[in-house]
Amino acid sequence: MKRFLPLLIAAPLFAQPARGPRPQALFATACGSCHMAADLAKKTPEDIYRSLSTGSMRQQAASLSEADKRALAEYLSSGKLDIAQFADAKVMPNHCAANARFGDPAAGPAWNGWGVDISNTRFQTAKAAGLTAAQVPQLKLKWAFAFPGAGSVYAQPSIAGGRVFVGVDTGFVYAIDAASGCVYWSFQAEAGVRTAITVDRATAWFGDLKANVYAVNVATGEPIWKVRVEDHPSARITGAPKLYNGRLYIPVSSGEEGAGGNPRYPCCTFRGSIVALDAATGRRIWKTYTIPDAPQPTTKSAAGVQHYGPAGAGVWMSPTIDPKQHALYVGTGDAYTEPAAKTTDALIAMALDTGKILWVAEDTENDTWLAGCTANAPTGNCPEKLGPDHDFASPPILKTLPNGNRILIAGQKSGNVWGHDPDRKGAVVWKTALTSNTTEFGGKIIWGGAADNVNAYFGLGPGGIAAVQFRDGERKWFTPLTPAPAMARHPGQDGPLTAIPGVVFSGGWDGVLRALSTADGHVVWQYDTAHDYETVNGAPGKGGSMGAAGPTLAGGTLFVGSGYVGVKGGMPGNVLLAFTLP
Repeated sequence: MKRFLPLLIAAPLFAQPARGPRPQALFATACGSCHMAADLAKKTPEDIYRSLSTGSMRQQAASLSEADKRALAEYLSSGKLDIAQFADAKVMPNHCAANARFGDPAAGPAWNGWGVDISNTRFQTAKAAGLTAAQVPQLKLKWAFAFPGAGSVYAQPSIAGGRVFVGVDTGFVYAIDAASGCVYWSFQAEAGVRTAITVDRATAWFGDLKANVYAVNVATGEPIWKVRVEDHPSARITGAPKLYNGRLYIPVSSGEEGAGGNPRYPCCTFRGSIVALDAATGRRIWKTYTIPDAPQPTTKSAAGVQHYGPAGAGVWMSPTIDPKQHALYVGTGDAYTEPAAKTTDALIAMALDTGKILWVAEDTENDTWLAGCTANAPTGNCPEKLGPDHDFASPPILKTLPNGNRILIAGQKSGNVWGHDPDRKGAVVWKTALTSNTTEFGGKIIWGGAADNVNAYFGLGPGGIAAVQFRDGERKWFTPLTPAPAMARHPGQDGPLTAIPGVVFSGGWDGVLRALSTADGHVVWQYDTAHDYETVNGAPGKGGSMGAAGPTLAGGTLFVGSGYVGVKGGMPGNVLLAFTLP
């Protein structure tokens, strides 16, 4: 604990004498044994407050008063809570003069939700993109919009009806005019919104980091309904709701693997799930846990803390829909308790009508992992044998081969890409390693790839992008990407990729947005987003890392959110950027 105190005292960023020494002492006693103050300074006060109140640090902060939590949040971030007074669209100087009629998302160019289609290919045709591969090197920044108070542009931009919909870590969701950047409306959720927004003619749906699902009027942002789909205090929604035939399919993930490393925490009781809701009313139709057996008390630690299990198998991604099999497919995360359930680090198929589990294909066995644990030194809640943390964090991509067979292409944190047969209960067709070591700690393929008609493309945590021929799994090319100097210690293309014919786009931890040729992987265009901006709404704007959300494009405009801290200590930022041809 003592090694953190000099940092607190010396850092001028935290010198706020009017507040007295109380926040310093709070940090040293409640947080300093695990966190560096400089890292927390990158977060917004709202983000820190939510973490202490309802998020991953809820258990550690249980003894703090409400006033203490607020004081810590403001002290560490050097910011003020309660941003609604200047973050609401109504008070922005570029509030759209008239609320133009919202167009039919299906009638014009769109990127709706996460994967642009129900197969999660993240592939936009040249016609829908309004952009060809030959034109990509001519892209120029058209406008930048700053999200007041935000430190991470969590949600991927959705494009529909001439508007862009995006959420940020402050809990605000915005509807912005795609052409001009004026803002139509904003809606504030109870917690940060990192899901892509799913829309139809009348409604926009999204989830937050307290496991709430919202339906709002797509034209005005007025609330229609709100449903909490999981009561576990660590539950959250990170994957976009998937709309299909009048139902929303909601993935539920968790931050409990972060809390579980605390030896005082009674670990662990969360199970991932998929929840099917009536899209019009929010009525629950079915809920299926990824681990069928409910957690039960097991052993106690040497300190007398009760242990539970089984737990884990969170679902971090938007489901993939298969109309032919009338099924949905998701990947699952690791286990939090031993023994690891057979549905962890797996692909799972569920019936669309009932949620019945149709088949399970587990690609990594016995992967029990908790944050803060170290290999071969189990203490408290830590497993006897710490797993490699080889989640499936990104959705499988469903493609049809030239011979009519179909394949599910899934990138894993191990660095392996898997080809599974959805018509043979998930049988493995091929496995391709994109890194030299696929057995050590995970982090190689995180939030997902894209696929055209020949190849699938994946970004790698260690840095670089690879192409895999999905017919047989052959690696066609690999392009290493050296990070910009500002982030030399944090390479990586963790965010999801986006493809059009001839080009694949990727945003990096170094803040650089790149476009690569799908033929051989050479870089054809790049733009460093990590700098200050003059914004269309007049708020201070700054770009940063890109990690959890990918670029999207439709109607001739490429959109990307810049700013993401994540778990790797990325660069915060608060801008949505729009690129078009001159």
